[in-house]
Amino acid sequence: MRRGRGWLMLALGAAIVASGVANLLLGAVEIPLAAVVDILTGGDGVSEVWRNIVLKSRLPQTLTALVAGAGLAVSGLLMQTVFRNPLAGPSVLGISSGASLGVACVVLVSGIGGRALSRLGYVGDAALSLAAIVGALAVMALIAWVSQRVRGNVTLLIIGVMIGYVANAMIGVLKFFSVEEDISAYVIWGLGSFASVSGGQVALFTAVMCVMLPLTFLLTRTLNLMLLGDRYARNLGLDVRRARLVVIAASGVLVAVVTAYCGPIMFLGLAVPHLCRGLFATSDHRVLIPSAMLCGAALALLCNLIARMPGFEGVLPVNSVTALIGAPVVMWVLFRRRRSDFAE
Repeated sequence: MRRGRGWLMLALGAAIVASGVANLLLGAVEIPLAAVVDILTGGDGVSEVWRNIVLKSRLPQTLTALVAGAGLAVSGLLMQTVFRNPLAGPSVLGISSGASLGVACVVLVSGIGGRALSRLGYVGDAALSLAAIVGALAVMALIAWVSQRVRGNVTLLIIGVMIGYVANAMIGVLKFFSVEEDISAYVIWGLGSFASVSGGQVALFTAVMCVMLPLTFLLTRTLNLMLLGDRYARNLGLDVRRARLVVIAASGVLVAVVTAYCGPIMFLGLAVPHLCRGLFATSDHRVLIPSAMLCGAALALLCNLIARMPGFEGVLPVNSVTALIGAPVVMWVLFRRRRSDFAE
């Protein structure tokens, strides 16, 4: 069994490499592999247009999709474990809605406007990212405060959903009183995109995620104990309330950072944990966390490639692609698990 899981991990790693290379090669303009290698290694004699496409567009998108997919997948796994709910995802506690509300306050209320922000370039992008982080962390602080006063996971889950509804309602009111240009800018941000991270933002985003993701391995024992239920976990020496707060905070920070840089990317956090459980046939988080990172990264790279539609001009919304790919995957895994249950 362990050898089979090792081969699956290698297969996921190979899928990441293949998808990453495809993201660099394919698009509206196809670039030969030899030219991409020369560009990445600093070689001369390559078209300047190709160089700009690879270094300023495709490489940042590839790195962003890689770490964002891994972060959302791990965040979804943490949420589904702490709530013991297969429908829990990164947006279940309203953290994504809080990030969206922060961006809405900047774009729709501040008077700066979406058109003005787009003209500010990196400053405008930084303002949107900061607003999303502040909104997400504000909601997460509220959830942390509530979690200290609520015992049941189901109650906390319902409160989180209600917070998300309140945030979305406030966004709807702001849209009603805003001008058309600002609403358009906000809607475009809300579609989610791995192409919105560029320049120095890529290095910062990748560095932050590369620090945060390995720290989630410290939660493996806590997550495995939480699967046993609150009573057994307490008998084994786990402070359930504190552990729940730590896991929610870790998941919330991952969602906040990804949403701040990429916008609300849906469905990856919900689909990937199910896919990993189905592929590896285990609930051990020592296996699920690294497999979720690999599978989330591979799926995000595939979605980004499809969104760019190689050979065509224009970019599809990433959220549409993630839903089209992720929903059939989850249904296939659930049907497969159901058949195995009947067979037993």
